[in-house]
Order: sequence, then C-alpha cells, then structure tokens
Amino acid sequence: MDDYNTQSGQSTYGESTGSGAAGTAARMKEQVSDKATDIKEKVSDFGRRAVEKIDDSRQSAADALDQTASSLHFGGDKLSSVAHSAADSIQATAKYVRQTDVKGMAADVGEFVKRYPGPALAAAAIIGFLVARGLSKND
Repeated sequence: MDDYNTQSGQSTYGESTGSGAAGTAARMKEQVSDKATDIKEKVSDFGRRAVEKIDDSRQSAADALDQTASSLHFGGDKLSSVAHSAADSIQATAKYVRQTDVKGMAADVGEFVKRYPGPALAAAAIIGFLVARGLSKND
C-alpha cells in the first residue's frame, strides 16, 4: 500500500512532491512583486504625463500673466505706483514661468522651504485650508 501512495509523485500524506506551503508562498511573493512593479510603473507614467501637461501650459500661463501686467500698467496710470509695482511683479512671474520647468520650480520651492520654514508652513496651511474648503463646497 505504501508503494501505491508514493508512486506518481505523491507522498504518504497525499501532497504532491515539490509543492506545498513554500511553493505557494513563493508564488504569492512573486505575484505581489509583479503587482508592485506594475503600480510603480503606472505611477511613474502618470507623474511624467502630469509634468508634461504642466510644462505644455507654462507658455499660456505666462502669456496670461503678461496680459494682466499690461492691463495694470495701462490702468495704473490712473491709479498709483502700487499698480505699477504689482504689474512689474506679475511680469517677473511671467518671465520665471516661461524660463523654469516643473523640476526647476519644485527645486525652488524646496529651497524656499529650507530657507524659510515658518512662512512655508503657514502658506501650506492656508493652501490646505483653501483646498479643503473648495472640496467641501463641491460635495
């Protein structure tokens, strides 16, 4: 009877040789690793596409800033030097947006946070509040 059970690749306990908990664990580990790799690739691709879209829209954003600055300069003749100062700042921002890609902007933000952690934290809190408020209005 023992000869019958050990024939055809089965142990005396009815399990196939070469399989079992260790084989199942290895297959599961491989599947999890494959899924993690797929997810990592998808996230990377999503990030790359987002950066490309932002970079593509930089020119139009800079143009809109320039138009705003021109309007302020034109109307500023009637208002004050404050309007001209604001227009100059907007034009400088337009120039920065044209010349700096997303990676450069991210590096600049990182440098600002390192240099001025207090104001950066306050700005992040305000932005977070405004985003949360905007999202709650959409519900």
